[in-house]
Amino acid sequence: MIDQLVNFVIRPPRADYMPSHDLLEREFVLKGHRYERKDLEASLFITNSRGHVLQCSHYRPRPLPEDVSLPCVIYCHGNSGCRADANEAAIILLPSNITVFTLDFSGSGLSEGKYVSLGWNETDDLKAVVTHLRKDKQVSLVGLWGRSMGAVTSLFYGAQDPSIAGMVLDSPFSNLFELMLELVDVYKIRLPKFTVKVAVQYMRRLILKRAQFDIMDLDVIKVAQKNFVPVLFGHATEDLFIQPHHSDAIFKAYGGDKNIIKFEGDHNSARPQFYYDSVTIFFYNVLRPPSETYAESVPVPDPLYYDVNGYVFDEDIDEVVCARLPFEVC
Repeated sequence: MIDQLVNFVIRPPRADYMPSHDLLEREFVLKGHRYERKDLEASLFITNSRGHVLQCSHYRPRPLPEDVSLPCVIYCHGNSGCRADANEAAIILLPSNITVFTLDFSGSGLSEGKYVSLGWNETDDLKAVVTHLRKDKQVSLVGLWGRSMGAVTSLFYGAQDPSIAGMVLDSPFSNLFELMLELVDVYKIRLPKFTVKVAVQYMRRLILKRAQFDIMDLDVIKVAQKNFVPVLFGHATEDLFIQPHHSDAIFKAYGGDKNIIKFEGDHNSARPQFYYDSVTIFFYNVLRPPSETYAESVPVPDPLYYDVNGYVFDEDIDEVVCARLPFEVC
């Protein structure tokens, strides 16, 4: 059981996916306009300070004029996630002229690296991505959207870089040590409390030896107090993995402009449409994308449009009118 909790932190199940199948198409259509997925390859690879190559993709309008710059949201996945988790973010934000950049953190998905660290080393990965985007003349303001581990990563990075325009943080934990104690209860391990704390201290030493970071450093409350980037928190009310009180504590301590949304569901459940609507409005307000649409128009049967799950709906009757379609011109 101790190994199980150690692996929860540094070696959860690694997402196994195929970019050709699990990411959005290299060219696809949303709401009658053409967009593209550009994977970073060859000389454009992003490498973190530990020498690990990070697999990344950038979703943007197609074509995007060279003299145009658009805001970009970096999507940061959870501890067993990958860049495919950003599909929903791309579908939601691209029609608002907000591009989406996504990565596999080191130790996750197809990126190099053996271990994850629930936000500690991932902050360094995120710094490498932001540095790359700052050099891109077609990127203006930068926002962050993180889920679980990715939310903690965003919080840590936002405290270092006040130029980040805004952050959406879905189900972050407030303190890794306290979270591990809670998970002992969730897994129904029958040990006296003092024995549990001794066991977690033992796991702390194992993690430090294997992955070279101290779980006691992941105290998000202290970081939140020093963070002034505008933020929108989100948390599912039935989340037993990272319970809602974690977001409540971070929200209370957070130093900058803040709002919080609660919704039904658990840690991994699909988020409701009203939450996505709130995310879109939040990023529109903090990133201020241009109103002009640069993506090429393509003929799409009107009034059909894609929702966040890739289905085609009719705006008048609000129901599915045909099967799930590939993200390409039919």
